[in-house]
Amino acid sequence: MACIFCQIIEKTIPADVVHEDDDLIVFKDINPKGAIHVLLVPKAHIETVNDLETHHIPVMGHMFEVVQQLAAKWKIVEQGYRLTLNVGRGGGQEVDHIHMHMVSGWTRR
Repeated sequence: MACIFCQIIEKTIPADVVHEDDDLIVFKDINPKGAIHVLLVPKAHIETVNDLETHHIPVMGHMFEVVQQLAAKWKIVEQGYRLTLNVGRGGGQEVDHIHMHMVSGWTRR
């Protein structure tokens, strides 16, 4: 079965996309943990942080640039937000495509 994030990138399944560029897609989480909960996903299929290589450094840096842009756009710089990268099943990763959660106004569960 194809990666669900790759299917979102390829537009074969829908998502509520809030940002997209050549290297990255950002969309709302379908089970949000806060008022704002988006996933930042590189378009290159990289399974986990453990699979990152030197040539992936620019896209990973770009993820943080986009986080800053979105935080400013949504006016959450001052109140704060959480960034999470889960690695492997034991670390809570559910989709085998590297992605970062950005959550603001989150509630503890």
